[in-house]
Amino acid sequence: MDITEVPVTPDSKAKKKKNKSPKRKKGVSQEGDGVKPEKAGDDEKKMEPATTTFPPTFSVSEIKNKQRRHHMFMKVKQEKRKEKLQLKKKKRKEREALGDKAPPKEVPKTIENQRVYDETTVDPEDEEVAFDEGTDEFSTYFKGLTNPKVLITTSDRPRGRTVKFCEQLATVIPNAHVYYRRGLALKRIIPQCISRNFTYLMVINQDRQVPTGLVLCHLPDGPTAHFKVSSTRLRKEMKRKGKEPTEHYPEVILNNFTTRLGHSIGRLFAALFPQDPQFVGRQVATFHNQRDFIFFRFHRYIFKNEKKVGIQELGPRFTLKLRSLQKGTFDSKFGEYEWVLKRHEMDACRRKFQL
Repeated sequence: MDITEVPVTPDSKAKKKKNKSPKRKKGVSQEGDGVKPEKAGDDEKKMEPATTTFPPTFSVSEIKNKQRRHHMFMKVKQEKRKEKLQLKKKKRKEREALGDKAPPKEVPKTIENQRVYDETTVDPEDEEVAFDEGTDEFSTYFKGLTNPKVLITTSDRPRGRTVKFCEQLATVIPNAHVYYRRGLALKRIIPQCISRNFTYLMVINQDRQVPTGLVLCHLPDGPTAHFKVSSTRLRKEMKRKGKEPTEHYPEVILNNFTTRLGHSIGRLFAALFPQDPQFVGRQVATFHNQRDFIFFRFHRYIFKNEKKVGIQELGPRFTLKLRSLQKGTFDSKFGEYEWVLKRHEMDACRRKFQL
């Protein structure tokens, strides 16, 4: 291949240099270029970090990172708590400044004070209620003519917590005796209890070695109530429990049994205990009804001074839910039921209660 040489003159080198555009410095304008000078603060603005602002509809649940979400949730919770405390202090100072002229405190809305009125609510001064109390199955107990005697038994082959629960119930209820079923049917046990002058038959049913049901049968003529048992706690499972209860007859407190059904259930519980409490023992058995759940607590109290009282829980504790109330003694096939719980009908309204 032939190679031809091209002569290079000094004029061509100068033209190549002129075509190269000179480098411009930032912030310096050159004549005739038409380029506007840049401001000195533009680069500084570009280097500043942008502040992030959340939209008004932002919620903490939208944060994907779990740790960050938990941190933000706790932060929002603390801020709300501070605002609430500050508002509470402000209202307290205003009430102290106004003194007697302060407006009455606002009563918070709860399910209890918004309860739907029940037509069967008991009036203590009603003559019909007083007549029923004087002629019902429990009248002899409240008149002091008979003393309660309770037989506590279990379902077949009791285990674990059920046995201990029965033993601790016997220390709470005076004149209570614990016997095991040994495969006997309740219809055969009831005549034997009546012949031995027992006034109550209490059956503790279990499921997976945990007490789940209670059948309370008043002897000899009934009625019989069936309860669901939940939230049982024995003495060893309780914190700051007191010493073992003494043999003194405890006081009995019945709270919020307002309807005719609740009134009969309250008398059923009250007849378990003798009607002459021994105040020396300072022991109290409480049946508290709230939203048709009956909470049982057993306490010992002591007077510290004229205004303060110390309370110590002895246990056990449990919660009852009434399932049915039957006339007469226990009869699952041919018994006549006064009341049966129908969940989907009776529990449809949260503000309507049966007891």
